[in-house]
Amino acid sequence: MNSHLHEEVEHIANCFELAILLEVSANKPGNINLMVGFEDTRYEHFLASAVAASASFEQAAERGIMVSEGTLGVGDVEVGQLIKRCVEDVAKWQHGGNTLLGTVILLMPMAVAAGITCRDKEHIFKLPELREKLKLVVESTSASDAVHVYEAIKAANPSGLGKASELDVNDPKSTRRILEEEISLYRVFEVASEYDNICSEWVKNYPLTFDVAYPYLTEQIKMGKSLDAAIIHTFLKVLGDYSDTFISRKVGAEKSKQVSLEAKRVLQQGGVETPDGKKCLSEFDLKLRSEGNLLNPGTTADIVSAALALFVLGGYRP
Repeated sequence: MNSHLHEEVEHIANCFELAILLEVSANKPGNINLMVGFEDTRYEHFLASAVAASASFEQAAERGIMVSEGTLGVGDVEVGQLIKRCVEDVAKWQHGGNTLLGTVILLMPMAVAAGITCRDKEHIFKLPELREKLKLVVESTSASDAVHVYEAIKAANPSGLGKASELDVNDPKSTRRILEEEISLYRVFEVASEYDNICSEWVKNYPLTFDVAYPYLTEQIKMGKSLDAAIIHTFLKVLGDYSDTFISRKVGAEKSKQVSLEAKRVLQQGGVETPDGKKCLSEFDLKLRSEGNLLNPGTTADIVSAALALFVLGGYRP
């Protein structure tokens, strides 16, 4: 790899690593942070995971650049393989279980798209173009990508996975059918998009990331809020307007809707910027933690990580 290419892929990987670190460092309700963890998973597990994921983001960016140069077809990028490798690397570097599966699934095609996308001499990416390339990347996935992602999911062993009515990840017949019928990863995620927001992001061109979380985060920073406050408020905005499907799969849709209503109320009370908002936020955090991690808004955190990735790719520096 020549020095210029190395600089490019390293820069892209650094953007994604920083986004993950910023997301986990914010004191979001019901999530792991510097002060509070879960029984077997703590803040340091996420730090190690972010570092471990960087190599796969570099490889994704390199393949994206090769697509832009015409030396690799977009259908040959093997996003599924990249996701699987990343999940395996994360597991080698920490003992806290599944930390980044959802985030990696969201960010890996974005890293490929970043490699394809034009950027200026300051490494600032054109986000509308990145979104177009992202759509191309996910729509070009193959049956092999789907099988690799199934293997990554089984290796990560996430909680609240549930059982799907079609192409269930834990059914050995699913992978055989995927290969025999050549069902792409994009098509698999279409099936799952009705009950999983991460899959829905893939097949709908990341609407929560680009149209909700990123603009809200950007506006919060423009209003002079601290980065921590901006991330927490963005988290509350997304959770308040869209039920967290990670919670829904574990405890049901009604409970998830109730959590969203409470998130909206915290933001209406001022979030971290008013005494009433802080009190409301603290009570909300305790409630989310009162049932183990069943009410952990994990999918919302993944969306916020993706929005932060856009923010950093777009030129933000802390």
